[in-house]
Amino acid sequence: MADHRLVHIVDVVPELDSRVEHVGPAGHSSEGLTMVVVLDGFLDAGSAAARAAQHLVDLDDTGPSAGRVVATFEVDELHDCRARRPAVSFVVDRYTDYDAPRLVVRLLHDTGGTPYLLLRGPEPDVRWEGFVRAVRRVVERFGVTRVVSMGSVPMAVPHTRPIAITHHANDPELLIGASPWRGELRVPASVQALLEIRLGEWGHPAQGFVAHIPHYLAQLPYPQAAVALLEQVERAGRLTVDLSGLRAEAEDREAEISRYLVEHEEVADVVAALERQYDAFERAEESGASLLAPDEPLPTGEQLGEQFEQFLAGLDGDDPGRGSGDVPGDETDGGR
Repeated sequence: MADHRLVHIVDVVPELDSRVEHVGPAGHSSEGLTMVVVLDGFLDAGSAAARAAQHLVDLDDTGPSAGRVVATFEVDELHDCRARRPAVSFVVDRYTDYDAPRLVVRLLHDTGGTPYLLLRGPEPDVRWEGFVRAVRRVVERFGVTRVVSMGSVPMAVPHTRPIAITHHANDPELLIGASPWRGELRVPASVQALLEIRLGEWGHPAQGFVAHIPHYLAQLPYPQAAVALLEQVERAGRLTVDLSGLRAEAEDREAEISRYLVEHEEVADVVAALERQYDAFERAEESGASLLAPDEPLPTGEQLGEQFEQFLAGLDGDDPGRGSGDVPGDETDGGR
């Protein structure tokens, strides 16, 4: 299949077409149009990016054009269903409600009515280069002036400290915060990373944010990180997003985690060890000393693994000692 057949773009979108007509000499609309990118599967510890994307969709759920799909990608050409099997319901004696994966671009509006695009769906398993070329068609068709991506990764950090964000961009002038990293890191690639690289080569600005999720919470919905990501998207994408509902959800989850730690001292000890290591790192960086912090002991890998398994089991409802007010397992699935 040729690359141009990987995506089907709506021929007429009056609200966006009027903007494209005002394209300036640099090839971008003078009014500006942001496209937010969230691809589920790899960069989504704690379902943070997926939850953030669902919050954006939920905020734009009124009116005849709410969440209108303006581009659809051929998922059958990009998704390996045997690697990530979609869900299907079995009711008594028959299969129903096949949850087909979708990879689409929606037209949304922020709190002030400003239109923007949201590219959302499962990260392609194959044909990465073809996919990013198809995204380029969407960018150029609608005159997108900035692409902003969201992601999250598990890190050895405590949930009691501010959520760190890795800032990245294909143009240094786009960065709105300093990176916590120094030097070069070789990490597994993602489609979002490739998209940012290729868009830069094609002259299209792209940037993104990756939230650092406490790795003992990486398998649970973590709305605190979704809030942190959307705060960055607001600034980079020049959007206004009502985060009040999501912040309330984050506060509830924080209270539930705190309550669980009070009732499980052995897990609280593990978190306390991470706090000591985190604070040692912070002090070392401020003083210019080594970040290895050799005087701050951490639990062994076996101890961490054992305690985190108990932690996750308790949060997921398998702990027989849980009270009715403890953390639920996965009621919030990020809207996937």
